[in-house]
Amino acid sequence: MAAGTRPPIDPEAGAVLAQFGPASEPVSMAAIPAEREARKARRLTDDDLRRGGAVEFEELTVPGLPGAADIPLLVCRPAGTVTPAPGVYYMHGGGMIVGDNRTAMPIMLDWVERAGVIVVSVGYRLAPEHPHPAPVEDCYAGLTWTAAHAAELSIDPERLLIAGVSAGGGLGAAIALMARDRGGPALVGQMLTWPMLDDRYQTPSSRELEPDGLSVTGWRALLGDARGGPDVSAYAAPARAADLSGLPPAYLDVGSADSFRDETIDYAARIWRAGGAAELHVWPGGFHGFELMAPDAAISVMAAETRIAWLRRLLRGYQ
Repeated sequence: MAAGTRPPIDPEAGAVLAQFGPASEPVSMAAIPAEREARKARRLTDDDLRRGGAVEFEELTVPGLPGAADIPLLVCRPAGTVTPAPGVYYMHGGGMIVGDNRTAMPIMLDWVERAGVIVVSVGYRLAPEHPHPAPVEDCYAGLTWTAAHAAELSIDPERLLIAGVSAGGGLGAAIALMARDRGGPALVGQMLTWPMLDDRYQTPSSRELEPDGLSVTGWRALLGDARGGPDVSAYAAPARAADLSGLPPAYLDVGSADSFRDETIDYAARIWRAGGAAELHVWPGGFHGFELMAPDAAISVMAAETRIAWLRRLLRGYQ
C-alpha cells in the first residue's frame, strides 16, 4: 500500500485504541476456545442488563429448525411495559466464532431505555463447530418464532425490525434476504452496524486496512475451503446477493478506517440502485468497533445518537 493512503483514525477514539496495543492478528482455530472463555469474563451480568431497574429481562429457549438445537433468546423490555411496543430482533457480533446473546448489548439497552423498544437477542450456534448455514438458520428460526409469538412478548408485530453489529450485521442482512425470499416475517427495517458482508476481501478497504482479527478467522471457520470461491451463498455473505430489491429500509454505518468500509458502502449503493431505501453513515476516523471500545468519544456519541434518531423516524411511520 502506498504511504499516506490509510485514512486517519479519530484522535479521541484512537487514544483508547492505543491502550489495546497493535492491531489484532487473526485468531487461530486452536485459540478459539480460549478467546471464548476470555470474553465470558466481560459478559454483562444480570444487574448490568437491568440498568438500575429501567429494564426488565427474561431468558427463553425456543425451537430451532427440525433436527437442530434449541435457540436461546434474551428479551429486554422497558420496565413496566404493558402495551405492545416496537420490537428489535438483534444478532451479536464476534466474527461468527465468539460471543453470545449478551454481546454488545449496551447499544441495544440504550434503545430499550431511550426508544421504548423491546429487544430480542438471539444466541446462534458458532463456527467452526457449526459452519454455514447453522448460524444464519438459527437466526432466521428465532426471528420467525419471535414474529409468531409477538403478542406473548408484548411486541407489536407491525413494528418489528432487525439489527446486528459486525458479524451480526451480516447475519441481519442475510435474514432480511431470507425473509424476502421465503415469504417470512414482514420487517419494517434493518439496522446493519459495521456489517461483515463479504468473504472475498477484494475491496480497497479490506486490502489496505487491518481487518478485524476475528473476521479473518471467522470466514474460514464459517465457510471452510469455499471461502472466496464462486459457490458461496448470499445467506452466508450477503454481498454475494445478485438482487437487493424488495428489502426493508436499511440503516448502515461504518468507520472510514474500518476494513468493512467499502463493502458497507457498496451494499447501501446497491440497495439504492435496486430501488430500495437506505441511509448510510461513514464515520470519519472510526475503526472497527470504535463505539464499543471508546463509547464516550464524541464520534461514538454521535454515531449512537444518529442511530436512535433513525430508529425513531422509522417507527413513527408505523404508529
